[in-house]
Amino acid sequence: MLVAVVTTDTLKPEWVAGGLQHNIEVIWLDEPALVPGATAYIDLLYSQTPDRLEIWQQYTSTLILINDVLKVNDQLPSHIIRFNGWPGFVNRPIIEMTVAGKEWMDKASSLCAAFNKTAECVPDLPGFVSARVVSMIINEAWFALEEEISTKEEIDIAMKLGTNYPYGPFEWGEKIGLNNVYQLLEALSVSQSRYIPAPLLKKEALRK
Repeated sequence: MLVAVVTTDTLKPEWVAGGLQHNIEVIWLDEPALVPGATAYIDLLYSQTPDRLEIWQQYTSTLILINDVLKVNDQLPSHIIRFNGWPGFVNRPIIEMTVAGKEWMDKASSLCAAFNKTAECVPDLPGFVSARVVSMIINEAWFALEEEISTKEEIDIAMKLGTNYPYGPFEWGEKIGLNNVYQLLEALSVSQSRYIPAPLLKKEALRK
């Protein structure tokens, strides 16, 4: 199995944190490019632009995973699969994705297994499951900071020690990218007011 992965030096070790199976060869790219013989592509740097999507749509018979947490796209061809590739999530043993049809789910499962990961099919919704939950936790932490309940450092320590989370909410926000969190919350808040971003989070996200 030859797999081409579009990524950065920062995300690369996260993606392979679980190791590789013996049956896989990986080509690392910094932007999409044709790799002769590739059986699958993984775009950890996917951007929601027509040009990027057009590139991947040309590979009509090849499995392609795109890191697109925010946007539900009913027009995506079945071989292009959205997954949660946010920093801090790709090093986990389970990868959330939305897949249309058993054939492509089987292929996605085999691909993830080569990286010692399990593909988990979830509803095709913005944020999937875990990104929604973590973004809400981060949002609540910003509300707490705004109300001067505690400091960033103390909130992070309390959450890690009290809930055994790998990161505190502010650490998590920095790792994911606060603008990513804000954009997801903003999109979800259109239909559900509980996702309305904390004013301080919004201010900080738009400042960066």
